[in-house]
Amino acid sequence: MRSATPWSDVVAYLVEATGETLYMVGVSTVIATLLGVPVGVWLQLTAKGGLRPNAAVHRVLSFVTDLGRSMPFIVLLVALTSVTRLIVGGSIGSTAVIVPLAVGAIPFVGRLVQNILSEVHVTVVEAAITTGASTLKIVRSVLIRESMPALINAIGVTVIALIGYSAMAGVIGGGGLGDLAIREGYQRFNDRILWSTVAWLAVLTTVIQLGFTRAARASDRRRHASV
Repeated sequence: MRSATPWSDVVAYLVEATGETLYMVGVSTVIATLLGVPVGVWLQLTAKGGLRPNAAVHRVLSFVTDLGRSMPFIVLLVALTSVTRLIVGGSIGSTAVIVPLAVGAIPFVGRLVQNILSEVHVTVVEAAITTGASTLKIVRSVLIRESMPALINAIGVTVIALIGYSAMAGVIGGGGLGDLAIREGYQRFNDRILWSTVAWLAVLTTVIQLGFTRAARASDRRRHASV
């Protein structure tokens, strides 16, 4: 009968895998935010009733965004193998997984940002227009500023989704907590590692979500003004 893995070894495995997961998710979140936010802004600007309505551009952006969002991550992971190998020199490991994670998250962030910006009250935008503010200034000082709490929450939602995606990457040896659960837990019938990883993932996502929720509340100017 196989002896259970000592808890000290389980903790060591979890610490290492958590570092890999946070690395993958952190870098891909930064990339997705830097590229996804502009996509969302352009979706809103070119939409009907936006500051720069353009039906043709909006249709193209919407099509590409929805196509990216509809792609199952495990399919994207396999489809981008050649691209990943070209960019990072390999297709296995934590660094390699960043490529499909970022590509999959960009349209996700873009659509979230567009939906959030569309909720900014039209009178606030109109007031900025009457002062002669440029489109860039309205985007920065009105749309983004008024939407900051919701945008922070949206990034938090993205991080949680990426943690789930990174766990799927464990199927092809992507590293991180998903890889630990599959390779050391499931495939080796090690229930202690498997269920410890599952429990730790639940704790990790809860703590991260709580952090983003508090950050969003702290950035809410309207909430502070009413206190």
